[in-house]
Amino acid sequence: MKYPNPYFILLTLLMAAPLYLAGQTDSMSSDAKSKYMRPNDQIITDDMLNAYPAYNGSDLGLTYSNKKSTFKIWSPTAKEARLFLYDKGWGGDTLLIKNMKKGKRGTWSTDLSGDQEGQFYAFQVLVDTTWLAETPDPYAVAAGVNGHRAMVVDLAKTNPEGWDHDQRPPLNSISEIVLYELHLRDISMHPSSGIQHKGKYLGLAETGTHTKSGTMTGLDHIKDLGVTHVHLLPVFDYASVDESALQVPQYNWGYDPQNYNIPEGSYATDPFDGRVRIREFKQMVKSLHENGLRVVMDVVYNHTSSTEGSVFNNLVPKYYYRLNDHGGYSNASGCGNETASERPMMRKFMLESMLYWVKEYHVDGFRVDLMGIHDIKTMNLIADELHKIDPTIFIYGEGWTAGDSPYDAQERAVKTNTWKLHGTAVFCDEFRDGVKGNVFAKNAKGFASGETGLQESVKFGIVGAVAHPQVDNKKVNYSQYPWSNTPLQCINYVSCHDNHTLYDRLRNSCQGEPDEELVKIIKIAQTLVFTSQGIPFLLAGEEFTRTKFGVENSFEAGDEINQIDWKRKEQFGELNEYFKALIQLRKHHPAFRMAKKEDVQAHLKFLDIPNDNILGYEITDHANGDSWKRILLIFNTNKTGKQVTIPEGDWTLIAVNGRIDESGLGNITGPKANLQPRSVLILAEEN
Repeated sequence: MKYPNPYFILLTLLMAAPLYLAGQTDSMSSDAKSKYMRPNDQIITDDMLNAYPAYNGSDLGLTYSNKKSTFKIWSPTAKEARLFLYDKGWGGDTLLIKNMKKGKRGTWSTDLSGDQEGQFYAFQVLVDTTWLAETPDPYAVAAGVNGHRAMVVDLAKTNPEGWDHDQRPPLNSISEIVLYELHLRDISMHPSSGIQHKGKYLGLAETGTHTKSGTMTGLDHIKDLGVTHVHLLPVFDYASVDESALQVPQYNWGYDPQNYNIPEGSYATDPFDGRVRIREFKQMVKSLHENGLRVVMDVVYNHTSSTEGSVFNNLVPKYYYRLNDHGGYSNASGCGNETASERPMMRKFMLESMLYWVKEYHVDGFRVDLMGIHDIKTMNLIADELHKIDPTIFIYGEGWTAGDSPYDAQERAVKTNTWKLHGTAVFCDEFRDGVKGNVFAKNAKGFASGETGLQESVKFGIVGAVAHPQVDNKKVNYSQYPWSNTPLQCINYVSCHDNHTLYDRLRNSCQGEPDEELVKIIKIAQTLVFTSQGIPFLLAGEEFTRTKFGVENSFEAGDEINQIDWKRKEQFGELNEYFKALIQLRKHHPAFRMAKKEDVQAHLKFLDIPNDNILGYEITDHANGDSWKRILLIFNTNKTGKQVTIPEGDWTLIAVNGRIDESGLGNITGPKANLQPRSVLILAEEN
């Protein structure tokens, strides 16, 4: 999702003005009344929605066996409910229409005897005097083309060979995580990728792929780079791509949820048979696991692509959403609605949905889109339940909203409340913008590109957003106090799918400078990311100067803008090798991965260097059990070389003049050290 900015929020408020006016009862049109009010002209209120009986059972949706299929929905306001059975996912013949029986606490159910595998189905409910549109239920796990009808499947038959033995790659601690953010199509679509299944789940599962000149691509490249987790932009079933017309070029990031528990069909080799996308998704996960990589899903529970026509509203109008004071939809997502995670059935749905992806698809973590819309209680419940399965399942999200919400800010999972969250991490935009410049000013420079006045914001991320006596929080760009309990709640990064790639940002902010100078800045920026406390996050392709040709918001810009050009890896191969060495440095030295704020406070000391374009710090006393007694890091963002005073010692040069080598690149004793222009100096002392 795009990050919030004042202009976007203002535009959202202006767009919402007609909704606000429509909510005034003395001037409301008849159409508006039917949309926002009950027939008796009562505005639907939170109290009314909260009075609906919650259902605690675990059998919503389809319960399948080859002898009987049971269908159950929750629709407490329905007067009648019926099931439709079809022979196709769209069009085709209606095989059956069957009335459902009302059950306890707002449920409706019906059984069909015999083996219904391969049939498609939908529900319809009568609310007041209106039959709402046919819809899959929120708990549907398979669907036909474009997700309009659910599908009866035997999930056991969708398992690829060896699925029962699939295991998560080892992970001793959350501190070991290195995140790699990727859109599924981007990895394979470029002609240079050498990947056969372009734009498909199976494309990411392929090994042995390379460019014509033999340069490693795809999954092999990701494995070779050394990251631990592949963060996939939305791969649940989303609305913006027409799966029935994939011969027509289409592209979207996928932040427009349609069916939450179903894989996206456009990434499957056959979007019409719901079993194919399930099987191929599992094959992808299995292949990543076999290659030592865990899988993170980007999940978007904060809004739905359609409002009135969503799978939620077509069964229980308005219940799953937050409303404004006039009965209209609140819009903290900036997408027309926001869900109400604090309501029992929405909380239940979010929890059971994530549990389903973990249990059925062996997913290893979740990035929660616009997590600041969700309530803290729900996020903590989810974290607690997932960690009962495996404490290394990683949960992180955006600690903000895209607009204002009526829900109490003190109870939202926003960044300032991170300390209230149970191990869930958030993105550190203080560090991001401190290093590269404000994302909302495309020409703005950051510390890495030579801007002054941003050191405290960079230091804030270096310590993992915890309290530190040498960080002046009053000078930090966005937060005036530390917000994390532990560095492991802080995601440090300089670029992601939103906004410009780092290379494109530097093209804007350092206009006229050659690529060799931009590469120096990239090394500074990313070395800051990977040597800081917290969890490092990397946008796919940044390791060889990925470009989107200056397009900032590329959510539907197409493959020609978004695809990863593997020829750039050949052109910037030295930078790619630098990234590999940088990631290995972090992996081999736990001093960069402290889990306790007390350890960071005790072992990380910033140097007093009277130059606003030079930042240095020392990690002391075999921090976190490191084999190195002391580590010294100095970042020079000046265009000229400088000399600085350093602590005396028997130092080994680990990084100098754009190179990294853990075995050493020479020795230095101090008290003076020469810094190359735009460079990183890393020194280590063993004893």
